[in-house]
Amino acid sequence: MFYNNQNNIKTGKVGEQLAATFLQKLGYTLLDLNWRHHHWELDIVATLGNTLHFVEVKTRTSLLFGYPEEHISAKKMKHLKNAACHYHYLHPQYKNIQFDVIAINFVTGKDPAIYFMEDIYF
Repeated sequence: MFYNNQNNIKTGKVGEQLAATFLQKLGYTLLDLNWRHHHWELDIVATLGNTLHFVEVKTRTSLLFGYPEEHISAKKMKHLKNAACHYHYLHPQYKNIQFDVIAINFVTGKDPAIYFMEDIYF
């Protein structure tokens, strides 16, 4: 199988937009998309009620290498925590924070499968 990074980037961006729309339909307020600090990135930062949500989005076009959510490494989790800590430091008005994951699988000829995992503990 040929690895094409440009296709992966495009798939990831489409997945992030789909996830953002999904969250908005659930009543979330989006604060930031692809927020960066140094080499850390948060895919989606949103609020619902008085909780600040850090949402990691994983998107795949095939289950050949497993489910999207299975590809969150320990290193990635550490980076998410570090980024979230810095974001929360910059926005201390939020007393509650939560980590969530949205896994999206695009299957040819079908609607994308969206799996929303809330309040994930890393």
